[in-house]
Amino acid sequence: MTDIPAWKDGDTDASFTDRTIPARAGAGLKPSHVDRILQDDYRIGFLEVHAENYMGDGGAPHRALTAIRQNFPLSVHGVGLSIGSEKGLDDEHITRLKRVVDRYEPGLVSEHLAWSTHDLSYYNDLLPVPYDRKTLDRVCSHIDRVQEALGRKILLENPSTYVQFEQSSMSETEFISEIARRTGCGLLLDINNVFVSATNQKYRPLTYLSEFPLEKVEEIHLAGHATDIDDEGDALLIDAHDRPVDDEVWKLYDIVIGQMGPVPTLVEWDNDVPEWPILRREAMRADEILERRAANYLLGSRHAAAG
Repeated sequence: MTDIPAWKDGDTDASFTDRTIPARAGAGLKPSHVDRILQDDYRIGFLEVHAENYMGDGGAPHRALTAIRQNFPLSVHGVGLSIGSEKGLDDEHITRLKRVVDRYEPGLVSEHLAWSTHDLSYYNDLLPVPYDRKTLDRVCSHIDRVQEALGRKILLENPSTYVQFEQSSMSETEFISEIARRTGCGLLLDINNVFVSATNQKYRPLTYLSEFPLEKVEEIHLAGHATDIDDEGDALLIDAHDRPVDDEVWKLYDIVIGQMGPVPTLVEWDNDVPEWPILRREAMRADEILERRAANYLLGSRHAAAG
């Protein structure tokens, strides 16, 4: 098979499936899984890719993603925009992101509430921001700029955090709520991040979730975390994405879906990636919760209407 020719602005693929992402389970797309996904009798709800892996013009990655996009809706998840950066956004990166979005017509586009660049340095981490008015104004300005460039709404993901800034003048949920209100962006609720941050900073994840603007959530992420020990002998959770979703995270997910109804849900597994059947099993578990909660949600709506 020959490489995909260099892509030009305005190119689309008429054979792409409907871009609408169902309220079902999805999985992060890995090259080693492509053939199995296309042949599987279990049809995954959607696939998600990191935008930065597809910013070249052609080659094997685009061949695989084109085959997937012809069969499945797609979510594009950015990891390199550095939305929280003090130095502003990279124009070239935004342009490349737009090319990926225009090329594959994803149903959802998302980024992290974090920063990862400083001057000419690029870090392989998603670093936290302080929750104060100055940072709020900067992040809102950056999101406005990205949404204008893409011509569409993006989703913002809550971070996993390990420290708090003394200069923060509002809670994380207040900060995120205000961003969504001011920019009109949607939210991506990473429930593993909630559990990691709550454990590390010793607050109740259910309290956080009760304050989170669930009405703005358009996608959920689930992932596995690793456990370490900090200098004081307490458990320190690491957002590792290298193992199955923890049972406590599944419980939180069940509660959230029960409150807000089914939404597209991605199972992330980025390190020590297993064979497809293992990731498939995690996705099927999410689908089971979504199906059960959808039935309960519909029944509750009918009772409310009858009353």
